[in-house]
Amino acid sequence: MAHDAPGAVSGGGHTPELVIFDCDGVLVDSERISNEVLASMLSDEGLSKTLEEARRDYQGLLLGDIATAAEAELGRPLPVGWLEAYEHARAEAFRRELRAVPGAEEAVTRVSAAGVDVCVASQGKLEKTRLSLQLTGLRELFSDRALFSAHSVARGKPHPDLFLHAAITMGVDPSVCVVVEDTPSGVVAAVAAGMRVFGYAADSDEDALRQAGAEILDAMEELPGRFGLY
Repeated sequence: MAHDAPGAVSGGGHTPELVIFDCDGVLVDSERISNEVLASMLSDEGLSKTLEEARRDYQGLLLGDIATAAEAELGRPLPVGWLEAYEHARAEAFRRELRAVPGAEEAVTRVSAAGVDVCVASQGKLEKTRLSLQLTGLRELFSDRALFSAHSVARGKPHPDLFLHAAITMGVDPSVCVVVEDTPSGVVAAVAAGMRVFGYAADSDEDALRQAGAEILDAMEELPGRFGLY
């Protein structure tokens, strides 16, 4: 695929060679579910959290970092096995409630149909991403080699490691990659990787996404059109 110049995609409307989708909050509507379970289980440990507080304090963090932050607030360790219990409770809640983000399937399908590679790069473990995509009917849109986890790199978001790893593995230069994110930390990671980034703002802080360096995307259906794919 020809481009005017290396990196031109970062500031213009050129069609990218790879679109990297975050999973939670971009492809699947999981953030409310995850944080409701988290708030409830932390409250059971004596750390009272509302859904809004859990999202404010922990959204976009690796699970280990969430546990570390919660333990600092509690002033003591969480019980042995607490993280595993949380992951189990979250998976059960996903099976009951998880849905695809409106327009996500259409956006991925249209981008792929135009010959642009797609992949998923998430802070979560690969098994969580696979479960989320399977439950929402999106799994078949991504090949096995196109799923990436921050647990496979040295540093998660807001560092660029995950997005650079995805680009290298998919055989695409970072300058012709586009990222779709819903958290400021993910936007910061994409900018640090030298990639154009859209901040999906339907359920996120639009100002924070913009300040982190994102172009704002109000609906997933809009994404292909931003590359001239109609």
